[in-house]
Amino acid sequence: MPKLLEPSANWSVALQDEFAKNQFNPCVGTRLLSQDSRVRVWEVRLKPSERLPFHRHVLDYVWVATTPGKARSHQQDGSVVEVAYMAGQTSHLTYGPGEFKVHDLENIGDNEFVFTTVEFLNSANPPLPLTAETALEPQRT
Repeated sequence: MPKLLEPSANWSVALQDEFAKNQFNPCVGTRLLSQDSRVRVWEVRLKPSERLPFHRHVLDYVWVATTPGKARSHQQDGSVVEVAYMAGQTSHLTYGPGEFKVHDLENIGDNEFVFTTVEFLNSANPPLPLTAETALEPQRT
């Protein structure tokens, strides 16, 4: 198993605890919409003040913001990033062998914020396993 990461001492105790608990969480969305031998398709749907808990990206993926919104993300290096998204905004991310990102996502805007994320299972890293529970239950805090 990869080395455990240490949460930022600048975060609240609750965030530090969640980071420690979820740093290998494979659920990169609030709901898994579809999965086949090539892709996992996730929906991220967050009402104002809702959060997607800490999770780990190891696969190449693309996301598309389907609504405009504003989000805050706590990153594995301790930084906190705030970003405004436009509807239709898209990003493609790639991870080499052993590379990953751990972060959370909080809707800090006034409207529901919706993303679609597609993970490519044929990436440099093996996919993190999903359990029946994590694949079916909405992931929010």
